[in-house]
Amino acid sequence: MATVELLFSALPEHVRTARLVAAAVARRAGVDEAVLDEVRLAVGEACTRAVSLHQSSGVSAPVKVSLIEDEKKFSIEVGDEAPHANASGPVPAARGGGEPPAEEPTAEEEDEMGLAVISGLVDDVEVTAGETGGLIRMSWPTTPASVLP
Repeated sequence: MATVELLFSALPEHVRTARLVAAAVARRAGVDEAVLDEVRLAVGEACTRAVSLHQSSGVSAPVKVSLIEDEKKFSIEVGDEAPHANASGPVPAARGGGEPPAEEPTAEEEDEMGLAVISGLVDDVEVTAGETGGLIRMSWPTTPASVLP
């Protein structure tokens, strides 16, 4: 099992790098070319979500991305260290300051939209969250490299 790990500061400009690395490793692992755009988009959504959670919670720890190549599948795990609403009450960014304008989504609504996009892109996705952070695990099947005679 080959693994590539990325750690990056929770800044939006690093999400693009994570997307590019994920697509390159997925291609090398044998993920079908037709699915690589979905991999890029899903990783972008998961990393953007993690960056947003870190920034809104004041977490200075880096976002962690693990790219895992198994025999028949390729998995990506995006982890954050921000406390999550379902584990510890409201998302910190949503506290105080009054209600946001009706036309702008709240932090929790943006989080739900991001997870919905990921679920639409990836058939095999698992989301876990707790007081000390969360993890999105996504998997795609791989095809073995063809052996030339």
